[in-house]
Amino acid sequence: MRLRSAHLTKFKRFDDLTIDLGPNPRKIVVLVGPNGCGKSSVFDAFEESLKNFRSHGQSENPDFFSKSFFYHDAELRSTEYDRAKAIQIVTVGPPLTRKSFYIRTAYRYTAKLSVERLEKLPEMMNGQDEPTSSISLDRRLETNYNRLLGIAYSEFSTGTKTGAQVREELLGRVNSVLSKILDVELTGLGNIVEGQGQLYFSKGNTRNFPYANLSAGEKEVIDIVLDVLVKTKEYDSTVFCIDEPELHLNTAVQRRLLVEIEKLVPESCQLWVATHSIGFLRAVQEELGDKSHVLDFSQDDYFSGTKIVTPMRPTRKNWLRIFRTALDDLVHLIAPRQIVYCEGKHSSGPGNSEKGLDALVLNAVFSETYPDTVFVSSGGNTELDQRSEIAIKILYKVFDDLEILVLKDRDMASGRITTDVDRRRYLQNNPSNHRVLNRWEIENYLLDKTVLQKYCQREELSFDEASYDRLVTDITNQNVKDSISHFRNFCNLTTPINPEVFKLNLAQLITPGMPIYNELEESIFRAHKMA
Repeated sequence: MRLRSAHLTKFKRFDDLTIDLGPNPRKIVVLVGPNGCGKSSVFDAFEESLKNFRSHGQSENPDFFSKSFFYHDAELRSTEYDRAKAIQIVTVGPPLTRKSFYIRTAYRYTAKLSVERLEKLPEMMNGQDEPTSSISLDRRLETNYNRLLGIAYSEFSTGTKTGAQVREELLGRVNSVLSKILDVELTGLGNIVEGQGQLYFSKGNTRNFPYANLSAGEKEVIDIVLDVLVKTKEYDSTVFCIDEPELHLNTAVQRRLLVEIEKLVPESCQLWVATHSIGFLRAVQEELGDKSHVLDFSQDDYFSGTKIVTPMRPTRKNWLRIFRTALDDLVHLIAPRQIVYCEGKHSSGPGNSEKGLDALVLNAVFSETYPDTVFVSSGGNTELDQRSEIAIKILYKVFDDLEILVLKDRDMASGRITTDVDRRRYLQNNPSNHRVLNRWEIENYLLDKTVLQKYCQREELSFDEASYDRLVTDITNQNVKDSISHFRNFCNLTTPINPEVFKLNLAQLITPGMPIYNELEESIFRAHKMA
């Protein structure tokens, strides 16, 4: 089961909020925003919806969940709270049931384990040990430990495996996950008869030390990993929600933890995470990008009025904004992984014309697919070489993993004809970070027939293909930049256009999957120095 949308009306501090993930919700949904923006309140709504399917969990008063109690305007104020009206959830897959949500709060810290007897536990779906709101303490580690002991005891009573096999199976499964996150190893489940009712670990040259001796961060990881491992057997059509799992963890551990949690959660489920962690954001940006939606609660005041939250477009500008939320005044330390110096005026011409047009176009085309790449206009052919060399000397000393590329148009021979053979020779005889467009210049991509046809279809204009074909006989090599007025006519645009604005609008239409996109991408990102 996955959530498609959630509509909250007068719930917590929200007036009217809709979260809309679209018809194909992804497996991971990350709620990002500063403290107090409403992330945990969304999880409270999910927790509230579970109360339609269980008899316990009414720990909070209605005024905890309803905004109607607190309006400044007396006419809006009310003492009524209707859960069915306040929370409306639409799913993809099965309808809501008792196991539709499994929620971990931010308030969880089990300092030590001390189990003195093995006893029968209630059914997992009973959920008596679950927190009932985002401010409740989560104490489920001890229950999960008891369930592991129960599995081992059941196998001893009715199974065919030896004690060593059972131990290896249980510990091996946990350690296969832990080994990718931490440098600790689970070595034993303890022995209640001998007063050792807790988990035991090894680290470095230290053997079989108790859970209580772990650091806060190590306990955090083990708590989450055990919980997901134990619960996914029953919760197999569930939205798993984890509120601020980054507590006590450094960024590298955060990143590895999210990657491993995603593997543990079945594909039939969904994982929601509320965070402002750099490590989790990096995992979502890179390893888990194609599986994730990011809901950015830092963009607006979503408490007041009617608001809709949809998944963030993964552009560099948007990533910088949410990393700014995580880093606050350290955001200036974020650098792109790749800078591409390209041709184009680095300062404005008359009327602010063509200021960095090439860079604006390329940033528009590639900002989602390559969010860690920035295109910078650096003047003409000679200036481009000079500025990129200075940047390489300076920036490489500060950022070890930064790559700087130099991208030139194919008209780099001062107007003289430059063939594709000349382009290849240039790449052979220049540093490997140099690139050359395989078409004459950027306009030869923007004014490609497929792009103009897409533009006309979007704007409901008729495209004059016959006239286009008469003018454009070789879109790869022909100088089309100086004929922009003709292209306006081909699209049956009757009003004047600003050429630069028109080109930027066309750039938005060059999208992944189009042959023109693949060709441009090849020229910049996949062209290697020729032998």
